[in-house]
Amino acid sequence: MASLFQKKYTAANDYPNFDGHKSLLSQHLTKDLYIKLRDVQTESGFTLDRVIQNGVDNADFHLGILAGDEQTYEVFKELLDPIIQDYHNGFKPTDNHVTDMDLSKLKGGQLSEKYVISSRIRTGRNIRGFALAPFICRAERREVENIAQRALDKFSGDLKGKYYSLQTLSEGDKQQLIDDHFLFERPISRHFTSGGMARDFPDGRGIWHTTDKRFLVWVNEEDQLRIISMRKGGDMRATFELFCQGLNQFQANMAEEGKEFMRNDHLGFILTCPSNLGTGVRCSVHARFPLLASDKRYNLDQICKALRLQKRGTSGEFTEAVGGVYDISNLDRLGSTEVQQVQCVIDGVNKLSDMEQLLEKGEKIDHLLPPMCEPAPENTNTNNSSRSPKAKKTSVCIAL
Repeated sequence: MASLFQKKYTAANDYPNFDGHKSLLSQHLTKDLYIKLRDVQTESGFTLDRVIQNGVDNADFHLGILAGDEQTYEVFKELLDPIIQDYHNGFKPTDNHVTDMDLSKLKGGQLSEKYVISSRIRTGRNIRGFALAPFICRAERREVENIAQRALDKFSGDLKGKYYSLQTLSEGDKQQLIDDHFLFERPISRHFTSGGMARDFPDGRGIWHTTDKRFLVWVNEEDQLRIISMRKGGDMRATFELFCQGLNQFQANMAEEGKEFMRNDHLGFILTCPSNLGTGVRCSVHARFPLLASDKRYNLDQICKALRLQKRGTSGEFTEAVGGVYDISNLDRLGSTEVQQVQCVIDGVNKLSDMEQLLEKGEKIDHLLPPMCEPAPENTNTNNSSRSPKAKKTSVCIAL
């Protein structure tokens, strides 16, 4: 409950005002369901009002819900399952998620570096037995940091690295992490603040990376662990290989202490935001597609969605593209495996590269378009691709 006095009032009088809201939360949380679930709580004490606070505060959010512990997805499944089904491409409450990180199943993986600037694969993980970011207490957060540090300290060889506590970070180390684009700072977005994920910063937070800076772990940001493999250029196969190696080693090191990640057969790996359930994987590239993006005959957003890809700006969500550089990643996380999601990005980015190459030659790309992506009539093309200036080479940091 929000407070011990809440039970003085009926649940009907507590029902949120969703006027002007467009979130999946506002579509699925009826007054009857709210009345049924308001006074229910998980073993840790997480309540329905805490689940929905993010969406109640922000009318423009698409989802509007966050989990406070592993049990959230079971206790409040009457609300969460339909939202998850809507968000994750029809993934039903009876479906089970499958994990597969077998590198040998990946086809290709060397993307054209004429277009691809950098490659990255990241995922989130949470340790069983602790609350999630919206509800975790200071002592829990510090213990998560300790567990992570001990697991990371066991890495050796190419995976050997260094941990930086954000609470004791020296000015020199801070500047280096800023220069490397590795540092995450006090969260100020509405997603974090409404969700209660910015509390106590920087207590219990930290960053670890290998000596070659290709493998990185964030501790206690949105999820307890964010695990990232990245490199310059288009070698997505090597990026995935390092991702699997590092993630598996971390899990093995942690298991020596009897610790394991939150996971179940239905939803896969349990993460704070339901948008990341399943693999939690975001496989992405920074790539230049200036002609495809600017040619009025074609809709890059629509093409990406048809290829099950997501297009963001150069520095991530809600940012603009700089120099025709976009962040392109997999759209699906739940209901398909890690290998399938990485393969989707490889195949999709190869197709986008082929389209860009044809536009550079002044040729049409209609035969490469996915179904439902018909080109606009010729007379609407106010920016003829054959006369479009070449994109300037742009220095771009890897958005984490």
